Amino acid sequence: MKTTLRVCFLASMLALSSCATNPFTGKQTMALVSNDQLFPTAFQQYDEFLQSNKVIEGTTDAARIKRIGQRIAKAAETYLNANGYVGYLKDYKWEYHLIEDDQKNAWCMPGGKIVFYTGILPVAQSDAGIAAIMGHEVAHALANHGQQRMSAAYIQQGIAIAGNVAITDEKSRDMFNQYYGIGSNVGAMLPFSRSHESEADRIGIVLMALAGYNPEAAPALWTRMESSGTPELLSTHPANATRISALTSLVPGAISEAKKFGVTTFTE
Repeated sequence: MKTTLRVCFLASMLALSSCATNPFTGKQTMALVSNDQLFPTAFQQYDEFLQSNKVIEGTTDAARIKRIGQRIAKAAETYLNANGYVGYLKDYKWEYHLIEDDQKNAWCMPGGKIVFYTGILPVAQSDAGIAAIMGHEVAHALANHGQQRMSAAYIQQGIAIAGNVAITDEKSRDMFNQYYGIGSNVGAMLPFSRSHESEADRIGIVLMALAGYNPEAAPALWTRMESSGTPELLSTHPANATRISALTSLVPGAISEAKKFGVTTFTE
């Protein structure tokens, strides 16, 4: 067991020594995998996804996704330049595609590769609604959440392997695997994911406001989203009520931040 504790300590030290400061959050974040490694893989996976799904092109909705995405990306660049991070997005290869699928979903891969599903458009309802979703998903990429989740998974797996090597008694090893698996997910990985969702909400609402979209559309969007029915404790996302309340409280700050950049009127 002492061996396990030593390995856990070394894993913690490795995590602390492999950190980077994110300009959107100001936080030290785990970076066991560099973006130089992550981006090419993400770009390849994105291309493979597009080849195996129906991409909508040449329609009004496809044009909306691209136009709003470009405005969100420009807002991010404007914010970074103003805060001394010129060139921070140089390795991002922005791409925006609408996919025919009934899922109420959208996502942004590391490096700026974005997908919207047609199923979420009725929920978005408006350009501002799309911008709320776009801002949130782009925020995940800008805050390097994919990089952090991969780093955390490496540490989680490393501790699990160390425990199995160090614990020689089969019964004790089985108990360790059972309780570590549940404990590390419910006590660490799921809260970690929920914190990323909340962080993306905070960044995303500012991005949409800087891009000229009404930030009040963000909490309104979530009032239209159907609850998953999953208890917040066991979910990767905050409960809808939690999210709506938090986003509502963030609206005045987003409007104030936009005013600093001369944005005083918003698209609905």
